[in-house]
Amino acid sequence: MGKVAKGKISPGRVTHAYSEELVVFHIGMTLNRWWRPDVWMPVFRAFRPMLQELSADADSGLLSYELLVGRRGPYAVQYWSSIDKLYDYASATDMRHRPAWSRFNAMARKVPGAVGIWHETFLVERAESMYVDTPVFGLPGATEVVPVQTRHRRARTRLDDGATGVKDG
Repeated sequence: MGKVAKGKISPGRVTHAYSEELVVFHIGMTLNRWWRPDVWMPVFRAFRPMLQELSADADSGLLSYELLVGRRGPYAVQYWSSIDKLYDYASATDMRHRPAWSRFNAMARKVPGAVGIWHETFLVERAESMYVDTPVFGLPGATEVVPVQTRHRRARTRLDDGATGVKDG
């Protein structure tokens, strides 16, 4: 099945295949004072240009991302090919993240607590996924879409077999 275009429905039961290093990175903002868009809107607007910058560079390490909205505010789930590439981007002075981080810190000193930033980083040893008749996103969207084989019909089996490397045909 391989790489399926984002947004295209992948029929049937599919999972992902990937045998390299995999990093899942969640990053978001909390709207602590929703009535202060003058403070949180610049933080919100910084998200998309960074994702566009990363997506335009095939060597950036960003495999894919999903933009979501949680009860405290927007966030992104990002899939990376390497923890080093993620950290390199975070600290690169010639890319969009570092200047945006500096602007956020300066603003946070002026209006403490109005908006928050958070992230979580996961270095994935094994992962299991299953999608049924859905558009391609998440792990399959970041890696390779493969049909769920008979022996991998149960989540436990996919995880026990290390689904990040499963490529049976």
